[in-house]
Amino acid sequence: MPQTQKQYVCEICKKCFSHIGYLKKHLQRHTADKPYVCEVCEKSFALFDYLKSHMITHKAEKPYVCEVCQKGFARFDNLKAHMIIHMAEKPFVCEVCKKSFAHIGYLRKHLRRHTAEKRYVCDECDREFSQYDYLKTHMATHTSKKPHICEVCDKGFARLDHLRIHVRIHTREKPFICEVCNKGFTHISHLKSHMRVHTGEKPYVCEVCKKAFARIGDLKRHTRTHTCEKPSTGIV
Repeated sequence: MPQTQKQYVCEICKKCFSHIGYLKKHLQRHTADKPYVCEVCEKSFALFDYLKSHMITHKAEKPYVCEVCQKGFARFDNLKAHMIIHMAEKPFVCEVCKKSFAHIGYLRKHLRRHTAEKRYVCDECDREFSQYDYLKTHMATHTSKKPHICEVCDKGFARLDHLRIHVRIHTREKPFICEVCNKGFTHISHLKSHMRVHTGEKPYVCEVCKKAFARIGDLKRHTRTHTCEKPSTGIV
């Protein structure tokens, strides 16, 4: 399929456009020209789309409703900003580990970790998962295709996000920062696990004695005390 010829060039930033109309619309970003004026408050805008978005704020229609307090908003970004107010409000409490949630849906999703409810089954190895997203992630481990290659060590990955996480080993980048103690982590799951040190949350519960743990590794080590299994030392 032939590429569309782009013959209209912005003299300011040299960006090319296939139609003169696109160029004219683009040029408004470089100028103070704001021809679109709100009839209600006389605020002016460079693009008609900006005016349209602004006009919603003057209408009584508020289609974006907060699920917590039922307050309505004209724009979705305003609703998102409002939801921060409720982030500290977590009235739905897990009876197993006492972790609290802002919404009942989040609690239900969390409860699957404590139950045997695993509805999504891998066709390759019959492993079961409580959520479809977990199954999707797991399925990538069965593919032999690993097109995403680390430029440092040539290790291959089936998924791009796994490569990005891996690269942090080489860069020592730790973008996930604990807001309590400022400790940095390479992966969000490591930060979440660390946060339990500050919150006291212990979501991993022993099925034998009901003792709870903050980390899955601690639970696995504890479970060996019931099975008499001893961890391998590597000594024959």
